[in-house]
Amino acid sequence: MKRIVTLVIILTCTWLIVNNPYTRHYITTLKMESVPVSGKEENTLYHEIESKAANYEVEPIDAKIDPVWKAIPGYNGLKVNVEESYKKMKDRNRFSEELLVYDEVKPKVHLRDLPPAAIYKGNPEKPMVSFIINVAWGNEYLSDMLATLKKHHITATFFLEGRWVKNHPELAKMIVEAGHEVGNHSFSHPDMKSLSSGRIHEEIKRTNEVIEATTGKRPHWFAPPSGSYKEEVAKVAAVHRLGTVMWSVDTIDWQKPSPEVLTQRVTSKLHNGAMILMHPTDSTTKALNGLITEIKARDLQIGPVSELLSEERIMNRDMKQNVE
Repeated sequence: MKRIVTLVIILTCTWLIVNNPYTRHYITTLKMESVPVSGKEENTLYHEIESKAANYEVEPIDAKIDPVWKAIPGYNGLKVNVEESYKKMKDRNRFSEELLVYDEVKPKVHLRDLPPAAIYKGNPEKPMVSFIINVAWGNEYLSDMLATLKKHHITATFFLEGRWVKNHPELAKMIVEAGHEVGNHSFSHPDMKSLSSGRIHEEIKRTNEVIEATTGKRPHWFAPPSGSYKEEVAKVAAVHRLGTVMWSVDTIDWQKPSPEVLTQRVTSKLHNGAMILMHPTDSTTKALNGLITEIKARDLQIGPVSELLSEERIMNRDMKQNVE
């Protein structure tokens, strides 16, 4: 009998708690915030986000082989994350474009899916450029170049000759310690186009080994000396898990132009995805500060080759903060 009375009391208390107006209000609030699947159709704001999402979405771009520019990397698309967007807007209870949350959508064809080929530039939709700094000489200018890059919080890709690394290990370490990416620029700076397959392998392999042994970093990119290469060079580089990189804008700094001429030469040909070739020279060192300022003024980001050639999007300030 006592058990039955106890059970009745418990059930009565439970009914009173559940049917308490304060409890019902709390549960209703939780349901509204979580937007359960069964109630989405009834939520005006959620439905508005869902219906407008397509207007803000961008299709991904596949990597491809271009008849002129050879290999061109793909670029992620954008899809509105309706659930997360709703969470950001629900307090205002109105649609706000600046609060949209996006997910990146990868392309179907990636750079790694293409046959080995030289890469001259990044995707033309990506508002970013890279400094390709080939190093086989010019030691006296490296410290000043690194200081300027640090001042602007810029990371570049330094393509190092293997023989140079062997002779100047402290400078190679200094470049890596400053946060820059390092690439393979052959061992002895030969004309790669004229080499046998065996020599191509040797030049690339020896340079990879000395760079990794000296800096602890394994290169992911190969830049043929003087831009001289043939299809076999790109194929051999791929065997060593290296992409072959060229350039789309040349400073021609070996001609010792004035800083003004060098800057004009680059900015007149500047474009999305540009890979800008330079060396540690007096001309480049003096022009670098102004050149970086000009590039930033055009709302282009500057980053290493790996970032430029990645599929990751460069978002505008408002949109970027909402990407999850």
